[in-house]
Amino acid sequence: MPAAASAPATLPDLFAAFNDLTVLIVGDVMVDAYVWGRATRLSPEAPVPVVNVTRTEQRLGGAANVALNVQALGAKPLLCAVIGDDAGGDQLLQLLHERQLSADGLVRSQERPTTVKQRILAQDQQLLRIDAEVETDLSATEDAGLTEAFTQLLGRADVVIFEDYDKGVLGADRIARFIELARAQGVPTVVDPKKRNFLAYRGCTLFKPNLKELREGLKLEFGTPDVDRAGFEAAVARLREVLAPEVVLVTLSEHGVFAQQGADKTYLPAHLRTISDVSGAGDTVISIAALCVALGLTAPATAALANLGGGLVCEQVGVVPIEKTRLLQEAEAAGVL
Repeated sequence: MPAAASAPATLPDLFAAFNDLTVLIVGDVMVDAYVWGRATRLSPEAPVPVVNVTRTEQRLGGAANVALNVQALGAKPLLCAVIGDDAGGDQLLQLLHERQLSADGLVRSQERPTTVKQRILAQDQQLLRIDAEVETDLSATEDAGLTEAFTQLLGRADVVIFEDYDKGVLGADRIARFIELARAQGVPTVVDPKKRNFLAYRGCTLFKPNLKELREGLKLEFGTPDVDRAGFEAAVARLREVLAPEVVLVTLSEHGVFAQQGADKTYLPAHLRTISDVSGAGDTVISIAALCVALGLTAPATAALANLGGGLVCEQVGVVPIEKTRLLQEAEAAGVL
């Protein structure tokens, strides 16, 4: 991370500085589609409910939801991803246009579909989810297109977010190349990992797994820090040995967050809240962390602000971006800086 002395000294200054940042987000974008209706009878064709549709909605998901969070915080997001040359891709581009988000870094491919996750809901209960996607690695043609887009956009970025959903856009070789390109230009990198490429992000600036991802990625068993601090910290030490990130930020659900930079370790408890939906909390946390890293905030302050933001989003139903004004108010009340 840049020297902490360069960071804004007050929270209003920090939040104002967000507005001057550009964030390059590379990873798996998708459309989250919803079909709402009522189910009052079973089908005569099979023992399944018949859903009479009352409304439908399409939302930006995956790395595109991270872009929405970055935008809500005042910064400019640049998406870099591969989508299909299909109806799902058209839909995703339309959603980006409606939210005034740039599509300059999106590569369209005839070799794979756009990831679309469709949820069927009745009486507010999810009955079924239909995923249209592939998880294979990019072809040589797709890789070349994504690399060109990433290289062109990198010069405009203050920080890079790797948003991995294991859908094939982020392969191990590509991750290593992109981190090296960013390091060569002095652009910090923050990572929201998934299982397949967990150990591919060597040399990143900030690495943010949750507890489940840490266990699965390292193939280690340990308890939560409140009951097995030694086991948990041994896992973090192993992670730091393998990946050598400058900062490790582990989200611990109801147990808060943990951050480590060098030998300094910070445990922060979760804030007491009415939890409505945890969906999208990780996207909010990585968005806040990226902006803080770009501005040289200390690891404890970055963790504290991200912890607040993740909790706030959990009070909302559905996947929704963070509210910047509310986050500032809560951060001032909590004395984050």
